Amino acid sequence: MTRAYHWARMVEVVHCVEKIEDLLNDADLQGDDLVVSGDRAGEGIGVLEAPRGTLFHHYRVDENDLITYCNLIVSTTNNNEAINRAITSVAMAHLSAAPKITEGMLNHIEVAVRAYDPCLSCATHALGRMPLLVEVFDAAGGLVDSRTRER
Repeated sequence: MTRAYHWARMVEVVHCVEKIEDLLNDADLQGDDLVVSGDRAGEGIGVLEAPRGTLFHHYRVDENDLITYCNLIVSTTNNNEAINRAITSVAMAHLSAAPKITEGMLNHIEVAVRAYDPCLSCATHALGRMPLLVEVFDAAGGLVDSRTRER
C-alpha cells in the first residue's frame, strides 16, 4: 500500500533522531582531527538518502571555490514513474462513463503524490495545500473535464 510509506518514514525519522543523539555523544567524532588536508580535487559527487528519496549531487568548483558546474538529480525525478502510475491508478478508480473530476479525486491524487514526494508541496511553496490542475482527455485528445485547486 502506497500510503504505508508515510508510516515507514515516521519510523525512519524516529530511528534517525535516536542515532543522531548517539553520534553527538560519540568521542571519536568530538576530536579536532576531522579536517581534511592535502590537494583539492575541485569536483565532488554525493548521494544522500532522505525521506523523500535519493538525492544525487555533482559539483565542480574553481580555484576560488566558486561553483562552475552543478548537476542535481532530486527524488522527484527518481520517483516520477511511480507518481505517474499512482495517479493513473487514482484516475482508473475514480473516472467512470461520466468522467467528471471530483474534489475526492483531487484529494486522492494529492495523497498519491505525497506518498512518493512528501516535500513537494513545501518545495513549491504551497503552504500545506498542494495546487493541482487535473485535466481529463478522451482518446482523440479532446478535453473532457478540467479542475484546478488553487492553494
